[in-house]
Amino acid sequence: MSKMIGVLTAGGDSPGLNSALRGIGKAAIEYHGMQVVGFRDGFRGLVENRSIPLDNSQLSGILTLGGTILGTSRDKPHRMNIGGKILDMTDVILEKYRLNHLEALVCLGGGGTQKNALRLKQKGLNVVTLPKTIDNDVAMTDMTFGFDTALGIATDAIDRLHSTAHSHHRIIVVEIMGHQVGWLALGSGLSGGADVILIPEIPYDTNKIAEAILRRSHGGKRFSIVALAEGALSHEEYKELESGEDNKKSEDKKKKEKKKEEIPLELLAMNKTMGLAQELEKLTGLESRITILGHLQRGGTPSAADRLLSTRLGTACADIIATKTYGVMVAARGEGTEAVPLEEVAGKIKYVPLEHPWVLSARRLGVCLGD
Repeated sequence: MSKMIGVLTAGGDSPGLNSALRGIGKAAIEYHGMQVVGFRDGFRGLVENRSIPLDNSQLSGILTLGGTILGTSRDKPHRMNIGGKILDMTDVILEKYRLNHLEALVCLGGGGTQKNALRLKQKGLNVVTLPKTIDNDVAMTDMTFGFDTALGIATDAIDRLHSTAHSHHRIIVVEIMGHQVGWLALGSGLSGGADVILIPEIPYDTNKIAEAILRRSHGGKRFSIVALAEGALSHEEYKELESGEDNKKSEDKKKKEKKKEEIPLELLAMNKTMGLAQELEKLTGLESRITILGHLQRGGTPSAADRLLSTRLGTACADIIATKTYGVMVAARGEGTEAVPLEEVAGKIKYVPLEHPWVLSARRLGVCLGD
């Protein structure tokens, strides 16, 4: 019998998922003589055994489609809501894995998916992952697919905001996704010509931002674009976070963490963005407006670069399974790929290095980074 491999997409949707599925499926079927089955809606679909055969007919015509034909969810195998109760379903996943006679399970996802895949590996499953996220924050890979498309969308938005900012002599604060890292805000801010770029890796001082904007104003430029990463922190917030880390058992910290769990990240970021815009308006005397790109950055047709990357990783994934190499993430490495053990990936975040060429270029251009 030919090998049967299972595939699922987990976490947030991202451009390039369908082209990755196509790359895995076509290489597995056509080149390696395998069979492929897809599980719907992430790990939940595997628990509930909701699957579809991924044959050539299913894989045809999906290269350019955004989203994922399999659907996705943020369910975690060890903490899944079943009938209103949070249960560990890893043993059920193991049972369904065996029921479907799987040689391997391929999980396409971001940082959370890498951790979940490692848990399944530790349960005895043959797991391989692909790094997917618009945030580009998965460790041990040069790039995640989905990032380039989101970068283009965010850059286009900043391009369009220039005309209205200029016409109305305004400060426009544009909030850009990225979770806890600044890749997306830094890249789009730099390529879109933002005057201020604020990223989580560099805590910002609002007074210094206001001073930079006023210098522009005194120089005859009566508008400014501020590219704000959703996870960016002021100096005060950063110090508060550090003090909380030093006192992890503090009751106040526990209360804050509980409150954060109850409030969606998007709402917390929106409040921060509005607060920053109001403060800059007060400090500079210039009218300010906010634009929140939100999920626009995750939608639509994947860019050519993302199609190439996801296809390259997908076909390499089939090759890796053919060699019985399991418990790894298929990482992009230059123009090639590398199988990286999940233990080296799970739980780690790829932050923007402070000496990264993009950061250095921004400083050479006189872009204010808030410090």
